[in-house]
Amino acid sequence: MKLQSMKNIQLVFLLICTLLVTGIFSSCSKFTKAMSNPNWRERDKMAQKYYEEGDYYRAGLLWEDVVPIVKGDPRAEDIQFKYAYCHFYQKQYLLAAYYFKNFYFTYRRSPNAPEAYFMNAFSLYKDSPRTHLDQESSKEAIQAFQDVINTYPESDYAKRASNHLDELRAKLELKAFENAELFYNLGRFKSAVIALENFQKDFPDAPQLDEAAFLRLKSEYDLARNSIYSKQKERYELSKEYYFYLIDRYPQSTFVRDAENIYGNIEKALKNIEKGEIIDTKEKDKKDPKKITTSEGSAGESE
Repeated sequence: MKLQSMKNIQLVFLLICTLLVTGIFSSCSKFTKAMSNPNWRERDKMAQKYYEEGDYYRAGLLWEDVVPIVKGDPRAEDIQFKYAYCHFYQKQYLLAAYYFKNFYFTYRRSPNAPEAYFMNAFSLYKDSPRTHLDQESSKEAIQAFQDVINTYPESDYAKRASNHLDELRAKLELKAFENAELFYNLGRFKSAVIALENFQKDFPDAPQLDEAAFLRLKSEYDLARNSIYSKQKERYELSKEYYFYLIDRYPQSTFVRDAENIYGNIEKALKNIEKGEIIDTKEKDKKDPKKITTSEGSAGESE
């Protein structure tokens, strides 16, 4: 009885496999025939079927050769709109952005034009990488979303674009701040100061502004400490200005206490300079090989 039951299970399994294989080959055969069909309307009909089934890969392949030859035909608008979505659903976001934008400028009077304009921006947004990578797509997406808001200010697309704008700007803020931090960690203090000043100017509403002000103070202070003697006083004085900027703008900042410690060190250094008690830092390094800077960037910027 058990043996007969096992045989029945095997037969059912073989039957299912046979049906699956037959279905796959039948589907491939239909697709192959459609691809080689010289009648674009037949290819369009089959592509529409695949699109409705969610097979955007095959739909896109069938429409790829149709798109250039249907211009002027009543079907062209629908085909080009869905062809852009085929790329989007396959996560080919840059291609999707291109075809959505192309659709918009070709069919501005279409009821799908606002959606295509938004989807151009949204595709660029989806292509936006993590903060540690290049943010060119993020910048393009910001401009594209802004264009949507300006063109359709009362639409739902404008509201959605506004939400994504905030997210992308926050990403650019974080990227800019992390770049400045990286300069500091590499000992490139002058570059850090410049990057932090640009950050404060470009992102006046960023949540890291007090930290940026503190890091600018710290960078200028470390730059002064590692400078040749003739430039130390000027750079210590500039560090003092950055200290006063921090405590005036952000008196409640958690960085004030550390800033006050640095300010105390700046005052001591300036008094010693007035007394002539500080010698050239590089002369000190020559006497103590352990303090010689190994980073060319740091050494070059300290002068």
